[in-house]
Amino acid sequence: MSQAYGIEPAFKNIGDHTFDEFIDMATLFHNYPAPGLLIGGYMVEEARKHMPEGTLYEAISETSWCLPDAIQMLTPCTIGNGWMNVLNLGRYAMSLYDKHTGEGVRVWLDINKIPKDSEILVWLMKEKPKQEQDSDKLRKEIGCYGADILSTIPITVPKPKLIKRSKGSIVPCSSCGEPYPSAHGPLCRACQGESPYEGHTTLSVPSDIVFPVPDAVKAVPSETALGKDAVHDMTSILPGTSKGAAFKRGDTFGAGDLCRLQQMGKNNVYVAETEVGKEWVHEDDCANAFGTAMCGSGVSPKEEPHEGKVTLVAELDGLLRVNTDAMKRFNMCSGVMAASRNGNTIVRKGTEIGGTRAIPLYLQRLQFQQALQTLQETPLFEVRPLMKPRAGVLITGDEVFNGVIEDKFHDIIHKKLLGLGGNIHRSTIVPDDRNAISDAAQKFVQAGCNIIITTAGLSVDPDDVTRQGLLDAGAHNLLYGAPILPGAMTLVGKIGSIPLLGVPACALFFKNTSLDLILPRLLAGIQLTREELASMGEGGMCLNCANCSFPKCPFGK
Repeated sequence: MSQAYGIEPAFKNIGDHTFDEFIDMATLFHNYPAPGLLIGGYMVEEARKHMPEGTLYEAISETSWCLPDAIQMLTPCTIGNGWMNVLNLGRYAMSLYDKHTGEGVRVWLDINKIPKDSEILVWLMKEKPKQEQDSDKLRKEIGCYGADILSTIPITVPKPKLIKRSKGSIVPCSSCGEPYPSAHGPLCRACQGESPYEGHTTLSVPSDIVFPVPDAVKAVPSETALGKDAVHDMTSILPGTSKGAAFKRGDTFGAGDLCRLQQMGKNNVYVAETEVGKEWVHEDDCANAFGTAMCGSGVSPKEEPHEGKVTLVAELDGLLRVNTDAMKRFNMCSGVMAASRNGNTIVRKGTEIGGTRAIPLYLQRLQFQQALQTLQETPLFEVRPLMKPRAGVLITGDEVFNGVIEDKFHDIIHKKLLGLGGNIHRSTIVPDDRNAISDAAQKFVQAGCNIIITTAGLSVDPDDVTRQGLLDAGAHNLLYGAPILPGAMTLVGKIGSIPLLGVPACALFFKNTSLDLILPRLLAGIQLTREELASMGEGGMCLNCANCSFPKCPFGK
């Protein structure tokens, strides 16, 4: 850009507007002529040049800063009419595309076209604080360079993304009562914790703080309830001694019950004066429906609901799996709860694994249906039986193979397998040689082993070639490295359909390692993914307590 002899540079137009006119437009629309908005004007016009005349197009902005305003100023595409999608990818780029075919053009601010000594580069890369930038020089550079610092490329938006998604059904939020799209979840997003405000934003008290009761149900003094029926189980607690239902739903209060009610602190009780309408669901009926929906394979309700709660138990010995995402969605619903043991723990038949209930005495049917809907896609709990392991144990290491040291791994693995109802079907010691490792693994497959466990040879040392040998044997779906201490250098995968577990050498020293956390999952038929492995980081550090209580401890939880 040259300003020799004091001559003002020639600014390039933005469509039908001069640069100065667009500055005025930007000031009115955006409150000030932001550099990103001015550059955005050139970007939009450059994109429009590539769109055939008469095309109905939509827009994508890859940043939420300034550029969306340029699109809204110069095209029919706005956030409000849904023709512009702001994807905050952090890149200063935008696209226009045919709304029917997805064919279009992407325009971006090309750093390779910006002169190295320009104020535009200082602004883009934030090389100086905003107050130290030369705003006049920056604005003149933008007007002079115009579209010369932009690049374009043809793009196609895939057809599934061209489909306009409806907001779906609109329902009142069961907490604040305001209408919202049901697709957002069991509560509106504000009541899920995304509200920018402090405190309540409605005049009414949220319905999940003070729950209403049906008009047919009245609170009456205990002495006037004689001859009437209890509408719910009424709990009596003797501290440190007992807790249970002193009165069951449907029990009739008699003259001899008044003293007992007073001892329980029940000076008033609920009674139903007329039939409760179908727009209400009793706590027992809620618990029964929720509990049934939560049960997957190997889980069932222990008994009929009592005191508004239902308890779920394991139907068999196995590994408890908990769908934590689904449980979170359910617990986000107003007036309900579910709790469980930690997932991925071994449970025995008859073990209580979880429970659920409604919080209030009655749920409004809409609240009940919203909570139940979160359980329709997948159950919360399942207990997977463990296959009886017939393990092939592949012990690696030149020092063991050559008899320099005595192998200790065989007995460690054998003890772990016995605790899971299995045994070592085949075992062999091989040197740190990839061919020997590969041959031994293939022989385990041929011998009918249903799981292969390798020991050591998984570190960064050049002699450790276990992984290479297993790859030669046909290992696939390998994941190496786990956020578990001890056991960071664990290997999991498969050879054919047979699960594979590589146990690092730390298992020779530590009592509990990644072996104890991962082996039960493999025996339960779980294909470990990188995501599930990554989630094991929280709780994945064994504290090596002097008095070990594993698995009744935080390790692996």
